Amino acid sequence: MRPGLNAILGPTGSGKTSFLDVLAARKDPSGLSGDVLIDGSPQPPHFKCLSGYVVQDDIVTGALTVRENLSFSAALRLPSCVGPLEKEARVSDLISELGLSKVADKRVGTRLIRGISGGERKRTSIGMELIINPRVLFLDEPTTGLDASTAHSVLQLLKRMADDGCTIIMSVHQPRYSTYQFFDSLTLLANGRQVYHGPAHNALDYFANIGYTCEVHNNPADYILDVLSDKSVAMPTPNTRNIKEIEFEQNRDKRRSIGERLAEEYKNSRYAQDTKAELDQIIQDKDCSVKPKSHTVTYNSGFFQQLYWVLRRTFRNLMLKPKTSIAQVAVTTLMALAVGVIFFGVKHDQSSIENRSAALFYIKTNQCFSTLSAAELFIAERKLFVHENISGYYRVSVYFLSKILCDIFTLRTVPTVIFSCVSYFMIGFKPTAAAFFIFMLTVMQVAYAATAVTMAISADQSAVAVANIFMTITFVFMMMFSGRLVNLETDMVWLAWLKYFSIPHYGLTALEINEFVGLQFCDHLPPGQMPNKTQGLMCTGEQQLESQGINYSTWGLWQNHVALAIMTIIFLLIAYIKLRFLRKFS
Repeated sequence: MRPGLNAILGPTGSGKTSFLDVLAARKDPSGLSGDVLIDGSPQPPHFKCLSGYVVQDDIVTGALTVRENLSFSAALRLPSCVGPLEKEARVSDLISELGLSKVADKRVGTRLIRGISGGERKRTSIGMELIINPRVLFLDEPTTGLDASTAHSVLQLLKRMADDGCTIIMSVHQPRYSTYQFFDSLTLLANGRQVYHGPAHNALDYFANIGYTCEVHNNPADYILDVLSDKSVAMPTPNTRNIKEIEFEQNRDKRRSIGERLAEEYKNSRYAQDTKAELDQIIQDKDCSVKPKSHTVTYNSGFFQQLYWVLRRTFRNLMLKPKTSIAQVAVTTLMALAVGVIFFGVKHDQSSIENRSAALFYIKTNQCFSTLSAAELFIAERKLFVHENISGYYRVSVYFLSKILCDIFTLRTVPTVIFSCVSYFMIGFKPTAAAFFIFMLTVMQVAYAATAVTMAISADQSAVAVANIFMTITFVFMMMFSGRLVNLETDMVWLAWLKYFSIPHYGLTALEINEFVGLQFCDHLPPGQMPNKTQGLMCTGEQQLESQGINYSTWGLWQNHVALAIMTIIFLLIAYIKLRFLRKFS
């Protein structure tokens, strides 16, 4: 594949994308044989940072503008020796070169936000890769989904780059004749086999020589695809066959596919022989001093620079899509008002013991299930993360940390503070500052731990619905074995150990110790009736805790917070490990 516009053409399922991924070092090497050489040497470890790869789905952040997307790529992919002003100038020049000046400050667009057109989005996706002036640029069907005019303008841009010395390798599906004219080199695939590799303008002559003559007014690309697809209209007739083709047809195995027949024909052609001779020479001169490292990615920016830009984009993306955060706050406020109204103004009598326990149980349960929204955290941006990570934008740890900080401080902490302030005083819990802040801390830790569980479950999932099923089952089992719905110590002793893996167990225990210690519930009794003679009554909060087997000492309270913190760290580590070893290569 020499500098120029190298096209890979073939019918659907012929292996175009797989072949492109192999060349771009984005295919799992397991089961593959052979070498991919760059200038006669093995691919360097940082090849994916030197080359560009434009995926078919135009993976860009839709909530940001065209300029912001390009600036993000420039900040992370250009070397640190390039100053901010130079990076900004590079972005401006690229916007002008791509013809995006009119939409430079317009959002790309999402499912909910109307943005730029499909062609402009495609050019933005290409610009994300062109920011580093790659020596090699890979594109997976860049014209798919575009109208004829837009596809032509995209190919014109690529042709200008190719003429400047860039090696462009692209897979194409059913190009127009005006698009076909741009190709310098053409590689044809059929059923995973190479049936032609050579100059694009010689392809029709090659097929004519083996008996497949294209009509004068037919599109060459369409005719070639007909041949590769084994369409009857493309089969050679006796009038167009040469002698060699007739002999080939007579002696062939009828069970062989068109791909096998054309591949065998190509092996005997001068194009294949010339290519093989050149490859033999390259292999003889092969420089083995550079040892390739599988899937090794180096970075042009440091850890903290990556963290700053990814965190900045994550927060900005959240702020530009306020429906999620507003909905989270609104639902939290509504639930706080609901529990506040139901248990409004609990008193210090016997009925208040059950009411306080029920209110705390509901609060703990609400915090667990309110974290289900975190399931979409990694799933929604899965393709974007995979593409940017293997392209050398940022480390996995940077992406993971930015998501945690953004989710915890915006969608967990703020709603929890609102929920605590509204529900605590409406219900009438213990009116002391220390009790209130311990209550808020406990509710936060329950939310954090439950969020960590959600992340650990959803990190390697590809569907939100499947992740929600697993999370719901997990939280239900945690509540069942928390020691409150079922007395495990007496009824199911052999399952009592499961409560130590339950977030609701630690959360509810801490909330009850914080609330019940120091409370009196027998002040309403007549003066002549002694509390210790009142059979079946709980006169103090300590008695209520003792009846449940809860250790209400100082350590008995704080050990629950320690356990919640440990569980949060463990599940976050599980989520990171899953994300770190997520399958990024097909």
